[in-house]
This record gives sequence, C-alpha cells and structure tokens, in this order.
Amino acid sequence: MGLLDSFEKGLERAVNGAFAKTFRSGVQPVEIASALRSELDKKAAVVSRDRILVPNALTVRLAPGDAERMDALGSALRDELRTLVEKHAKAQGYSFSGAVSIALIADSQLSTGTVRVDSNSDAGARVSWQAVLEIDGQQHPLVASRTVIGRGSDADITIPDAGTSRKHVEILWDGERAMVRDLGSTNGTQLNGSRVGEAALPVDGVVRIGRTDIVFRVIPQAQAPARPRMSADEATRMFDTRGGAR
Repeated sequence: MGLLDSFEKGLERAVNGAFAKTFRSGVQPVEIASALRSELDKKAAVVSRDRILVPNALTVRLAPGDAERMDALGSALRDELRTLVEKHAKAQGYSFSGAVSIALIADSQLSTGTVRVDSNSDAGARVSWQAVLEIDGQQHPLVASRTVIGRGSDADITIPDAGTSRKHVEILWDGERAMVRDLGSTNGTQLNGSRVGEAALPVDGVVRIGRTDIVFRVIPQAQAPARPRMSADEATRMFDTRGGAR
C-alpha cells in the first residue's frame, strides 16, 4: 500500500458518520490531505546528510462555501490533518522547524473545489536557503554564480595554504545545483577523497585543496515578514507642527 493510500484511509476514518454528510459537494478532506503532503514535498530542503527541513506552519485556502463546510467539523478535522502530516513527515524523514500548525481559511478568489496551501516556518518567518562554504570553521556565503578559491589575493576566497595555487579551484552555483572545477592547479583537487577536474558538488561534499578542507552546505536563513510601509498621512500624524515626535 502506498503512502497516499494510507493517508486517504486515515482521513476516511475521520470523516465517517456525521462528517461524511458535510461533503456532498465541493472539496473533499482527502484533497486537503494530498495538498498538504504535496506542499511538504515541494518545500523539503536538505540541510545535512541526516536532516531535511520542511515548513511547520501550513495554511489551507478554500472557497468560502468549502471553508464553511470544513468549519462545521470544528477542530477534529485539523487534528486529523496534523496527525497525518506528521506521519508523512516521519515516513519521508522530514524535520519540522517548530510545532506543526494547520489553519483553514476562506479565500473569496478561489472557486469551489479548489485547494491552495501556503507554508512558512518558525512562527511566520519565511525560510530561504543560503549556500555556503565552510573553511576552518568559518562560513562564506556564495553570493555569485562563480567563486574562485586559492592563496592569491585576487581570489574571491583567499586561504593561507602554501599547498594551493593562487587560483586553485572554483565553485559554480546556480541557486539549485553546485559544481566544483579545478583551475589547472599544481597539486590538484579532491572531492570526497577522489581527485576530480570537474564534478557535481553534493550538499555536505568535502573539497580538499592542499591541506584545506572546504565543505559545501545549504543552510536555512529565517526572513522576518516585511514591515508595512507607512503612508505619508500616517507619518505626518506622528509629528507635531514643531517636528517633534508625539
């Protein structure tokens, strides 16, 4: 039996009896469950070899009529959905950044039978993913598509290792995939213990040049929600005619 089959059977148990009468038309609870599962799979991001992070705060948007029918179930449906989401995460090896919460809200822009899921992490702070290189305990964010590493002062990252060339190796990053490329160095480049000229660079991959290890990681970066901009009228009301704050 596939995971989605188990997902559906668990939800069917929750909507037996009185629940079933609520859903003669419009969106079905199993569609919400499937949409939540898909959102986790879509947002899953590898943090390390043994950790895949997914959002913990999930908001289900429904057409007003569908939302009203779901509200008739009270907290029972949300509790069941949360349990099933946690089971799916466990089966897939996902980790949450906090306690799981599921909210169902009405969205007048949606048509009956439509489900949309928004998600974020850590009490409303959205998570972005930053690629970094760890060298001697220090993290160097990858801010360009090409980062050159070597002992020369004209390298993007300069390392004090006499066993490396002035421009020894470059890391290529397109926002999703990374590559390592030797730049014709004297002593060569190793990736996870094997010498390479050019190769795909996996998360937690270790590039060794000279006596220096360079670890490629992708780490979560919480972003606080943007603060609303103040209108000119609001700004004016904050100051009196003498220019002092009220």
